[in-house]
Order: sequence, then C-alpha cells, then structure tokens
Amino acid sequence: MAAEELGHSPSMLPLFARAGLAMLPGASRLPFVGGGGGGLPDRVLALTDIQTDRERLTAYDRVCGFTLSDVLPPTYPHMLAFPLQLSLMTGGDFPYPAIGLVHIANRITQHRAIGAGELISLRVWAAAAQSHPSGTQFALRSEARVGEELVWEEESVNLRRGHKDPEANGPSISPPDSSGLPATATWRLAGDLGRRYGAVSGDLNPIHVHPLSARLFGFPTAIAHGMWTLARCLAAVDTELPEAFTVSAAFKRPILLPATVTFAETREGNELRFGVRDAKRDTPHLDGAVSL
Repeated sequence: MAAEELGHSPSMLPLFARAGLAMLPGASRLPFVGGGGGGLPDRVLALTDIQTDRERLTAYDRVCGFTLSDVLPPTYPHMLAFPLQLSLMTGGDFPYPAIGLVHIANRITQHRAIGAGELISLRVWAAAAQSHPSGTQFALRSEARVGEELVWEEESVNLRRGHKDPEANGPSISPPDSSGLPATATWRLAGDLGRRYGAVSGDLNPIHVHPLSARLFGFPTAIAHGMWTLARCLAAVDTELPEAFTVSAAFKRPILLPATVTFAETREGNELRFGVRDAKRDTPHLDGAVSL
C-alpha cells in the first residue's frame, strides 16, 4: 500500500465535526462522508519527523499517573497516532461511521524505549474486517519508527455493532480474565477526568467530555477513555516493565464518571496480569496482560 504523506498532524475538531456529520440521515451518500459500507480502504496515512512537545508530555504524564521523564510512556505514541486513525475513519472511503464504533481491545508492542528528543515517523492503516458475535470487528494498525528502526507498534480493535453472529469468533485480542486477582490499589476518578485527558490527548469524543453530550449517545454520564485506563494501569506497574514488551488489553465495560475502581495485578512467570474493576459491584472494566 502506498503511503499518503501528511504535512502535519490533522486537526481534531474538524475530524470530530465530520464524524458527527455522518450521523445525519442520508449523509453517507455524500462523497466526502464515510459510513456508506463496502470494504476497508487500502491506504496508509503517514507523518514524519514528529517532535515531542515537552509540555504536552508533562501534562500526559500527570493526567495518566506516569513519573515525569524524558522517555515516552508506552501509550504516548497512540495519542500521536490517533489523529491519523480518526482521519482514516472519517474519510469518504471508510465503510463505517466513526461515531458509534466501540474500541474493544488494544495491543501495543514497544521494541525499545523512545526518548523525548527523538524524531518519530508514524504510519496508520486499517486491517481486514472480521465477524464478531455482536457485529463486525476491524483493526487499525499503527507503527512508529525512529529513522528506519521500528520502535513501537499497535493494533487497535474496534467493533461496528450490527448483525449478531453467535458462532463468530470473539475479539481478536483477548487477555486472561482478571477476576480473582489481588487488588493492590483503589482509584477515585473525578467527573472531569474525560475532559482533562481529552484536553491533553485531543480525543474530544462527546461521550467522554460532559454528561449532557454523553447522554445523546445513550450513556447516563461521561465515561473514561479506554486508553486513559490502559495508560493508568501501565503507570501503576511502570517500575516492573522492561524496555521491550507487549501489552494486551480488552475493554469490558465503560467507567461511568465519577467512579471508584480497584486495580489488581499479579506476576505469573513471564506474564504480568492486571485488571480494573468497579469497587462496589466488582464488574470488570479492563483485563490486561504484559508479556515480559
């Protein structure tokens, strides 16, 4: 696939506006609005020579709980790749409306730590769609390079709800169930967490930023970003992580803000398992595992 080089990172607000436009009746028939069905686009979006904004890195570390450092957190490149992902999903050739997709799982492989002073190049593309018991799942693939060296890659699995097929495979990424793991921390999450993370990450999806906008999409209040939850988990075990590892996570149920949740973890051989659960009802929000 030929890469489409972008001169700069796409602006997020126009992309979210285009995503909202796709929800209007008949909008999918417009050539510049996605959601009209068909196959996933066969193209790659690329961005080169990305410099780390040190103030943004500091803000990201603080909102996610990482220790301030000159090394990028393992989830930080996702934030840099997300504008490319959203640009791809709001293109006129994308078969599904971006708003309404559910981020159900994620896998990140960090091949080595990335220094904040290094220039990064990003590539993003969509992988083949597959059946899912609740509709259709597809992956967005992202990779980061320093020069020609592949230093980081991600598979972000999304669900387009639709025709239910109980015989279809479940999520293509499915870490072990975290129920029964010993709780090691309790986190109290403020009602404005989605706005604070959104201000840093640029992910201003209305389901995250305010209770009123979240209700328009069927949620009783704003919900936490799944990638914030994964980042917070990795910040909690940061001292146990080697320079190179793979982390897989499944997003089970949304965290309704404000919330009190428990974090659980255990080490089993070369695998670190972890999870986030509701502190009162013990319902799962995230299952995760790190392959060391």
